[in-house]
Amino acid sequence: MAAALLAVAGCGREQQPPAAASGADADFSRTLHQRLLDAKPGDVIEIPAGTFHFDRSLSLRADGVTIRGAGMDQSVLSFKGQKAGAEGLLVNGNDFTIENLTIEDSKGDGLKVSESENITIRKVKVQWTGGPSTKNGGYGLYPVLTKNVLIEDSVAIGASDAGIYVGQSDGVIVRRSRAEQNVAGIEVENTINADVYDNIATHNTGGILVFNMPGLSQQGGNIRVYNNRILANNTGNFGAKGTPVASVPAGSGIVVNSNDDIEIFGNQIVDNDTASIIISSVYSTGYKDSSKSETFDPYPERIYIHDNTISGGGGSPDGMDLKALKVAMYGLTGNLPDVLWDGYQNPELAQKGKLNAAQICLKGVNGVLNADGPNGYKNPSNGMAPFNCELPALPAIDLGRG
Repeated sequence: MAAALLAVAGCGREQQPPAAASGADADFSRTLHQRLLDAKPGDVIEIPAGTFHFDRSLSLRADGVTIRGAGMDQSVLSFKGQKAGAEGLLVNGNDFTIENLTIEDSKGDGLKVSESENITIRKVKVQWTGGPSTKNGGYGLYPVLTKNVLIEDSVAIGASDAGIYVGQSDGVIVRRSRAEQNVAGIEVENTINADVYDNIATHNTGGILVFNMPGLSQQGGNIRVYNNRILANNTGNFGAKGTPVASVPAGSGIVVNSNDDIEIFGNQIVDNDTASIIISSVYSTGYKDSSKSETFDPYPERIYIHDNTISGGGGSPDGMDLKALKVAMYGLTGNLPDVLWDGYQNPELAQKGKLNAAQICLKGVNGVLNADGPNGYKNPSNGMAPFNCELPALPAIDLGRG
């Protein structure tokens, strides 16, 4: 049952520039490679309309640089057949902006931005054109160890881990973007202070994930997920075995895992076959390091879910254990309720008689199922009374960029 619930190689100056097709394509590829290597603060690197081919990663290691294409579907950097490098484009630089272009078919992650501040990703598409496959790169748009990050009006398609992913970061907005046919559509992991709003997550395995995992540089929290459309995320899980995301059931709308201070409101959550919203502990991921970190807090706490529009979910959950749970609780023709909780909470608080020690507060949902994970899923329950509570609204994230 636990597994069922969830279960750089950049280009240095000594390297040869990426190879490309002949003629103007090859000339531009060499020029772009060199411009990225030689970039200085204030540079604007223009990508003209056209499709340009690379067989090695591109990298930028300078502050204050803008990369600007002629349009999301007009300027395309293709890494199909990539032979070297772990990303399409790797960036280490503060005050970085990238906009109006597509990165496609990279061997690994599409766009990775690491250890940087003041990042804007605008009207950028990352995609794998062959459809969902474990052979696709893990992450599409991938800021990690960053501060002050804005991702807007962007698209991610086909990532074998997460299409739009922000990890171990502080101060994040993801808005007006679309994630489709990824394992995780949009994922915020071990990140502090994030707003995820006005996005569309559809035809992923899981629509929007808010995760904390052990063994990373910080634990996350203070995250709002609101005004999103989370539609029919029922694609079979094609994540690599052994990764946390590989245990996410197909048909998951929003998943909150081991994270605190989360507010979910104003979303349209429709036709996600396993459950519209899942709340779980790391103990339900099947992740091999789930219980080895003494400083890691595995319990989701202070989760406030209210004022969402939810319909059509829970009718065909993924995996035999969840199917059996649905039939046992709601019959062959019934549906799992809007919220599925694995039941893990801090045992010290639970032993003091607190029925809802996790402070999960639900308003306007059609039921909740406590799957009773700590007791081997032997006695699931569906009483709403412990969850009839409210929590203070979380503050908006202001990056100072409108």
